[in-house]
Amino acid sequence: MRCPALIPCLIAVLIMFGACSRKADTPTVGTYRAAIDLPGGQAPVGLEIASEAGRFVLYLTNGSERTRVPDVQIKNGKLHATFPGYENSLQATIRRDALEGSITLIKAGGVEQVIPFQARLGESYRFFKETTSDNADVSGRWEVTFTADDGKTSQGIALIEQQHDRVTGTVLTPTGDHRFLEGQVRGEEFALSTFAGGLVYLYKARVNAKGELEGEYWQGLKSHEKLLAKRNDDAELIDARTLTGMKNDADTLDFTFRDIDGKPVSLSDARFRGKVVLVTLGGSWCPNCHDEARFLAPFYKKNRERGFEVIALMFERHGDFDKAAQAVQRYRKDLGIEFPTLIAGISDTDEASKALPTLTGIHGFPTSILVDRHGKVRRIHTGFTGPATGHYYDDYVREFRSFTDELLAESTTSAPAAQ
Repeated sequence: MRCPALIPCLIAVLIMFGACSRKADTPTVGTYRAAIDLPGGQAPVGLEIASEAGRFVLYLTNGSERTRVPDVQIKNGKLHATFPGYENSLQATIRRDALEGSITLIKAGGVEQVIPFQARLGESYRFFKETTSDNADVSGRWEVTFTADDGKTSQGIALIEQQHDRVTGTVLTPTGDHRFLEGQVRGEEFALSTFAGGLVYLYKARVNAKGELEGEYWQGLKSHEKLLAKRNDDAELIDARTLTGMKNDADTLDFTFRDIDGKPVSLSDARFRGKVVLVTLGGSWCPNCHDEARFLAPFYKKNRERGFEVIALMFERHGDFDKAAQAVQRYRKDLGIEFPTLIAGISDTDEASKALPTLTGIHGFPTSILVDRHGKVRRIHTGFTGPATGHYYDDYVREFRSFTDELLAESTTSAPAAQ
């Protein structure tokens, strides 16, 4: 039996559907739900497209963090954005109510990791569109055991806050934190994610019969670990100042690497003689290094007249010097860095250990080394606890400032105090 009256309605629906998905020359300003497709599922992130001074800018939202992305290019119905301080980028086709494309992350050796990406206008939920009111309480401090695919285990601490079904927080590890995580809980299910231009994290877990969190997490397309977390208000990590030391009772450090202009720079140069010098090992690809640089850049400007210097040894994704220097130049510009940044090697802890053979080994980026006015290494700290860690960050900043003030107060003629 034919139903001709339905045909106009079907045509109208098809036309409306086509209009919603049709390509557009410029993006629609507004709030989007963006989703990055990882092996474990979608890693959502809040996205806002805004128009400022006649140009489009992006904002990425994760918990209380809002990251501005000003480097946005629009051409032939395509959007291209490069994330501040990184080589990583977003490429998308512009739809009337959506973006469809990919995120490109630059990995070791300059390999491009391309991850599918979509964003939908007007959607504000993180993981679960349909929520429930009877949800598990996952707030608090959790002692986490991670198990990698090769069976190796490591420890972490999850700090989680919850309001109804919305959860925020971070995960601390001995070599840094996983920055601003945001997610939802629905019943016994629990999920968190973050992306601010650097690394993409996705956590998925359930509250088991013992009241533990049991699940998995993914970082990008390759990294995956299982996790088991138990509530523990007293959980602590290994002291970050004990992971790396000096070999054979050595107490001095020296090196020579080229800056981004190709000029050799050494710790023994006259510029650094008699100064308190922070040597920090990191890379433009490293989110925790970005957090550290955002703290160090203004601290350096304020204290360099007092005799404080910083040398950043950059271990980049590229073995080619020119490509590495270009990445570091962008990092310097976007983060307002004025202290020297030297191209020291590729982004690998074993390579970093070889580059500084008087150290017992590098276990993570960043690693910072404080050298006093006499050229003596006084403290080595692995990792950086950034703003997402709350009081851990405040405590680190307070202690760093206090100890640096002590070193700056020391005379170049007096012997250093025992630590």
